[in-house]
Amino acid sequence: METLFVSLLPYIIGSAIVPVQVIIGVLLLKSPRQGLLKAIAYVAGMTLTRLIQGLIFGFIVARSAANVGQGGQGPIISTLLMVLGILLLIAAYRKWHGEEDPDAPPPKWLTMLDRMPPAQAFGIGFAIPLISAKLWVFTLSALTTIATAELGLSISAISYFLFILLAQLLLLIPILIRILAPTQSTSILTQLSDWLTTNNRPIAIGVSLVFGLFFLYSGISGFLK
Repeated sequence: METLFVSLLPYIIGSAIVPVQVIIGVLLLKSPRQGLLKAIAYVAGMTLTRLIQGLIFGFIVARSAANVGQGGQGPIISTLLMVLGILLLIAAYRKWHGEEDPDAPPPKWLTMLDRMPPAQAFGIGFAIPLISAKLWVFTLSALTTIATAELGLSISAISYFLFILLAQLLLLIPILIRILAPTQSTSILTQLSDWLTTNNRPIAIGVSLVFGLFFLYSGISGFLK
């Protein structure tokens, strides 16, 4: 289990530090009306999508892992990792040249955050993991890692749920701050959202570059074993 957690750590970190999802969560939390409820609904939407992804694609990668045996990732998974690595490197290049992030939500989403009801915040949370290529990368890779460990259905399900929880830690911490320190939270959340907005581009470039190289190396290594 400890070995599995170490293997999942890059995907947990990568999922957690995708700037766009955190910026949206913080902006929702800062909303003057029902901010806390909207932020909780947003995280709940993301959680539901990831659970559905786990149910569907967890079964697929588990069957693929069973065909190659423990410790191997097989040609399908290796190809997937290579393709995802290349896509991330392309994303890093495009962001470096100042092009629009294809994973970024429509601009009208950001302008409507203050006015939208919790149900719509839930819908945005549900959609983010579906439209973000980076989040697809980390989720599928986490599922692959869990499947190849062959720890059984119960342990695998618990491991994936822990992945979801830790991957959304940067969304959950601001919510906890708002609940535990409502008076001081406004200043803290404003500073956090300003920092994320200012450093969105370098963070996105760094995440795409590091994990693009990591996935490309993992995919190539799978063919060479």
